[in-house]
Amino acid sequence: MKDALTIALISETFYDEHGRDRLRERLTQARAEGAMVAVLPELGCNRWCPSTRDAVDSDAESPGGPRAAMQQEVAAEVGIWLVGGSLIRGEDDVRRNTALVIDPTGTLRGTYSKIHIPDEPGFWEADHYQADDEIPRPLNICDVPMGIQICSDINRPAGTHILTAQGAEIILGPRSTELATYEKWKPVFQANALTGGCYVLSVNRPVPEDGVLIGGPSIAVAPNGEILLETTDPIGIVEINREEVRQARKDYPGYLAIPSDLYARAWAGIPDRPAHAPIELTNDTAMN
Repeated sequence: MKDALTIALISETFYDEHGRDRLRERLTQARAEGAMVAVLPELGCNRWCPSTRDAVDSDAESPGGPRAAMQQEVAAEVGIWLVGGSLIRGEDDVRRNTALVIDPTGTLRGTYSKIHIPDEPGFWEADHYQADDEIPRPLNICDVPMGIQICSDINRPAGTHILTAQGAEIILGPRSTELATYEKWKPVFQANALTGGCYVLSVNRPVPEDGVLIGGPSIAVAPNGEILLETTDPIGIVEINREEVRQARKDYPGYLAIPSDLYARAWAGIPDRPAHAPIELTNDTAMN
């Protein structure tokens, strides 16, 4: 079992006419710096279409479409694991914001689709894709169990805890957030790492797009909550030591019980709440 792993966070987008060449250049650079895995931002090969409510058909593609195929081809050319993404239109004709896990031969090894969909100025995502309803599962990436949470998914820590309880040692968080909100995100990354006993790595889209003030650092947090990396450089290199995960799960709070049956029964009694709906406490649920 490998204890050491180097991961590159690529804070750049690749949707213009030179995107393929620039992606190959960045992945080649990351590989030269020892990275075995590279992670792109949220929808890194698409324009930031949620800047408006107008859904354009060409922003989405079928599985194996040109954006996905480009990422697979470049990963194979460079010989690196790539966690990329695309706006995928499934067989059910539903569009989902989907992370793509591609191995060094260019083979698609797994996918994960975003669950929590914002709906606000600059992030009109609900007009462009729907929430997934699959249970998050760890994916084998470079022989290490990792979980993926796309942007807002990270702000529901239950997702991190579900993934780490299933064995995920690293959480990868492609995102598209504004610089002005970064200080609200940072403590969430640290709390998720501490309470999940895992590494949390998040890479952001780098610059404002179509009037949306996107920007802010990529970040890597160790299982003890220490910030290992915080950078706006196009490539951030993170060294992972899996022994740190094992130790965190022996220490407090990692060793605490995971009463999954209790949690499941509690959640089963809580109705789904759509975005923006008020939280309503009844006499049955309110504390006396």
